[in-house]
Amino acid sequence: MRLDEKTALVTGGASGIGAACVRALAAAGAAVMVTDLDAAAGAALAAELGGADGRVRFHRQDVADEESWPPLMAEIRAQWGRLDVAVANAGIGIGGYVTSMALADWQRQNAVNLDGVFLTARHAVPLMAEGGGGALTVISSVAGLQGAPALAGYSATKAGVRYFAKSLALECAGQRNGVRVNSVHPGIIDTPIWTKIPQGNAPHRDPHDLAAHLAPVGRAGTPAEVAQAVLFLSSDAASYVTGAELAVDGGLSA
Repeated sequence: MRLDEKTALVTGGASGIGAACVRALAAAGAAVMVTDLDAAAGAALAAELGGADGRVRFHRQDVADEESWPPLMAEIRAQWGRLDVAVANAGIGIGGYVTSMALADWQRQNAVNLDGVFLTARHAVPLMAEGGGGALTVISSVAGLQGAPALAGYSATKAGVRYFAKSLALECAGQRNGVRVNSVHPGIIDTPIWTKIPQGNAPHRDPHDLAAHLAPVGRAGTPAEVAQAVLFLSSDAASYVTGAELAVDGGLSA
């Protein structure tokens, strides 16, 4: 699963699953562009992994802002001339029951989780196709495979990107542009999102306690375990895999 001489983009790459994906892709030999709103964490990660040749670079970005995309694509083109891998990871989670969720929270979650994935694809796929193809992996969730109380808004976005990925995979296959599109569905993963997300009127849940009760394997997953699934889908080892969904959830969706 080597990515030597390839370039990659990871949105929301400053922490959690995104940062683990950056580490895995870079370790496999790829040059990686990291984007995130957290400039301090993103720049620190790029400095740690980039080395003297700047193989890992950081670009501050709000994925839901379309004006942020052309400059990012221009930077990737100027720096490396191509894009082979894109990981649409940026996302937020807002818990709360539907009957008392604010419309503003619903719309913000849609903007990041749905619009952000759409814009990633809209701008990254043409650059990948220009170079002969590539792999776009959308980070969905086990919440995109099954429902959960107090997560209806979040589940709606993650189910949306699940089928967005399948439809886009068919579009790319039909166009013979060489771009594969798949989705990854993490389960209960030990990441900072559990302490960062606004809980609204939903009860706060510790991922380790939750996984002990719900995950058949009895533990929470790690970001690195999700990143290995992304690395597989991004590599030539998955050259005949497109339109697929890969659950990394310790058996939860089973």
